[in-house]
Amino acid sequence: MATKVFMEALSPTMEEGRLVTWVKNEGDAVKTGDVLAEVETDKAIMELAARADGVLRKRLVSEGESRPVGQVVAVIAAADEDIGALLAEAGAGTSGGGSPAPATAAAPAPPQLKSPAPPAAAPAAPPAARAASPVPGPSVAAASTGRVAGAALSDGEGLRSSPLARRLAREQGLELRAMRGSGPGGRIIKRDIEAAMAEGGATSAAPGIAAAQAAPSMSRPAAPAREGDFQDIPLTQIRKTIARRLSESIGPIPTFYLTAEFDLSRVSELRAAMAELGDDFKVSLNDLLLKAVATALAQHPEVNAHWLGDRIRHHNRVHLGMAVATPDGLIVPVIFDADRKRLSEISREAKDLARRARERKLTPEEYTGSTCSVSNLGMFDIDQFTAIINPPEVAILAIGTASDEPVAAGDRVAVRRRVRVTMSCDHRVVDGAVGAQFLRTLRRMVENPLMLVY
Repeated sequence: MATKVFMEALSPTMEEGRLVTWVKNEGDAVKTGDVLAEVETDKAIMELAARADGVLRKRLVSEGESRPVGQVVAVIAAADEDIGALLAEAGAGTSGGGSPAPATAAAPAPPQLKSPAPPAAAPAAPPAARAASPVPGPSVAAASTGRVAGAALSDGEGLRSSPLARRLAREQGLELRAMRGSGPGGRIIKRDIEAAMAEGGATSAAPGIAAAQAAPSMSRPAAPAREGDFQDIPLTQIRKTIARRLSESIGPIPTFYLTAEFDLSRVSELRAAMAELGDDFKVSLNDLLLKAVATALAQHPEVNAHWLGDRIRHHNRVHLGMAVATPDGLIVPVIFDADRKRLSEISREAKDLARRARERKLTPEEYTGSTCSVSNLGMFDIDQFTAIINPPEVAILAIGTASDEPVAAGDRVAVRRRVRVTMSCDHRVVDGAVGAQFLRTLRRMVENPLMLVY
């Protein structure tokens, strides 16, 4: 029996998907679970799998086109089966912007996400659930300086490539750094690998010498030639989600801002002492600040909270979101139970999540469920900025760059390492005094970092 292939909800907040590339061609035999296409969701590049055995008889969406969740994008059937009526039904159901026609096979429901179970020593508590996936970020003015030039992939710094392209390249021994992608934004996709194979593997490289053979100028995609007075850039799914989510935040939420400046002298001493113990003990300033924020949130449930319209939910567990800049926009992976994790655990997890966020390899469970978020632009030499709250969260912290500043030390002037932290607060939940008390607790943690390892 013929089966419709739907644009599935591949993430809990996905409303539409953009078909990046078809993996299977019309006429190819497919089995249940085979990857049919790669789809760009609001957060990542995901694989659209076959839900039936048969032949891919018809593809109804071209590469680069977007379709809402639930719309038919292809048909799987037996090789000799008449699918004319089904194609007519699918076409009628999607014409004129109407709803999809009834399906012969129900579209799979989005996955039910659960936060990871708490540690054994932690009290039982319901996991923090999010009404919608947030995309915390700095204000527009600050964001312009925080944009990352390229996604760092394991196959080469600055490259953008699809999961299928990377797999095919590994199987064929091809060197991605010697290729120029033909996909959106210079992304290397399946047809680029096939073209390289057709040329006799000219871009292949023996193990160990690939980096030496690749010219330095190929380490990043070449800038496209610009013609005319302007270029219109189609919105990616993640950029559409950012636009929608942040417009829901900045207008309806009555926001106020609190800024504090912290002394990092003791934090710097702690980092230096840990580094002397070896690479296994090295941590970044961002790691220490994440740990400090998580520990402070555990003491202030009124900040570690969600606004749910008719009630306020105080969370017993701290699931800390950290904004990560990608070429397509911000994504917020979550460090679950961050207050109960050791500094070394937070350091390893933060690095891993940030890397896979830039490679768009995160699963939906890894970027949903945060109870409060942090956005750090210190690495871009931004002194201070304000970040936009992501509902239903009620606060977000914006961290600027650490710098040496002259400060009064008794009757003399001393140079101290300092950082500015700005807290955006939802006034419906967090009053000025509440926010100030939280920042006071955070100051104690940062300026007395041994409290973080007590």
